[in-house]
Amino acid sequence: MAIWSRRTQDLTGLVHHSDRGSQYLAIRYTERLAEAGAVPSVGSRGDSYDNALAETVHGLFKTELIRRRRPWRSLEQVELATAEWVAWWNHRRLHGAVGDLPPAEYEELYRRRLEAPDAA
Repeated sequence: MAIWSRRTQDLTGLVHHSDRGSQYLAIRYTERLAEAGAVPSVGSRGDSYDNALAETVHGLFKTELIRRRRPWRSLEQVELATAEWVAWWNHRRLHGAVGDLPPAEYEELYRRRLEAPDAA
């Protein structure tokens, strides 16, 4: 999703957080990350130190959406609700660590500052 939503931007240095699931360690998957300039971040077996952010987001997702709205009647219902939650998480949720801005807005401001450092 990060690659798709930023398709016109240089992604060099983007860190992709995941667990040690086989799909995230597959050759084609890691090749695609490398093509985009993203860096995989996978913690060592048995810990979540390197992956704490992803683990936290998954926990919030389950608490705020999955458990709160159950019972789910279909997979399609879960997929649509997930897409809506992710859009809220990235584009409308105010994040205290970045001046109470939505993450996507903060990222856009950051990108603009990098492109025109003298304009700031």
